Amino acid sequence: MKSPKDITIYDIAKALDISPATVSRGLKDHPGIRKDTKKKILEAARQMGYQHNTFARNLRIKKTNTIGVIIPRLNSYFMSTVIAGMEKIANERGYMLLISQTQESAKKEIASVNTMFNSRVDGLLVSLAFDTENIEHFDAMLKKEIPIIFFDRVAEHTKCTSIVINNIKAGYDATMHLIDQGCKRIAYVGGSLKRNVYADRLKGYKQAHAERGVAIDPALTIINTLSEQAGSEAAQQIMQMNPLPDGIFTANDTSAVAIIRELKFAGISVPEQIAVVGFNNDPISWVIEPNLTTIHYPGQEMGEIAATTLINTINNLPAANLNTLVLRHSLIIRQSSQRKK
Repeated sequence: MKSPKDITIYDIAKALDISPATVSRGLKDHPGIRKDTKKKILEAARQMGYQHNTFARNLRIKKTNTIGVIIPRLNSYFMSTVIAGMEKIANERGYMLLISQTQESAKKEIASVNTMFNSRVDGLLVSLAFDTENIEHFDAMLKKEIPIIFFDRVAEHTKCTSIVINNIKAGYDATMHLIDQGCKRIAYVGGSLKRNVYADRLKGYKQAHAERGVAIDPALTIINTLSEQAGSEAAQQIMQMNPLPDGIFTANDTSAVAIIRELKFAGISVPEQIAVVGFNNDPISWVIEPNLTTIHYPGQEMGEIAATTLINTINNLPAANLNTLVLRHSLIIRQSSQRKK
């Protein structure tokens, strides 16, 4: 079947018996075109099915007004709040987002970067996959002077800005809270230590122990994918420990909720026998019984700051002249960890 012919400004000009230049200016809302003429042009364009050739325009001006976003997973409450923040700023500034998820795979991350490069995005916002070893796959973009902002899971690069929270302090705050509640044998459940967020939260866990002179049993550290299934498996592993831990700090709320559920099924009371602290302040932390103590991670703010910094850099506007921007976190204390009134 033959495709219908694309309508051009010349077709509209012929139908209205005016010049193509007048049609072009009318479609661009040029102040030199009379209102009644603009109205006729826009109505004719609508009726005839005219489509503005954004691609051709972008090639001429060497700009697409598109920002690439590469994230590990879409099915994450934290990441959805980050994207909401990015989208808010992008819409206000006339940009579109092109979003890709790596599903925690470095290979898919490399493929996503290539797709973004070939799509001629004006800039890139990236949170790295679990198993990314290096960031050489971003070199082609940086050579083209396409700005890159890393957020949450970041990598150090002199040409890139990173946006994070102080994960060491957050891990310290969560662990110190458990110690203050009387916990002496605290398990840590975290993600890949190749990623700054999980390596730093573990450092904070260790710092809190060292400051209070509490010994750490290496067997109490569990590294997994932090999925719901991984949380259930971590709970089974914890329940085999002898003696049982009396506290658990886990690096996201998904695994924390799965752990609480498994402990309750096994007849272990939370927080009386084992106190639990999560991370991210996901909505599930308010629903689980007992409600989950967690670290509030400002996802929307992170997304807004990342998008603003990137767009300002693209447009050569004043931007934060820092390699790393650190946002505030906070400890939200709920029933899952409260052993002392």
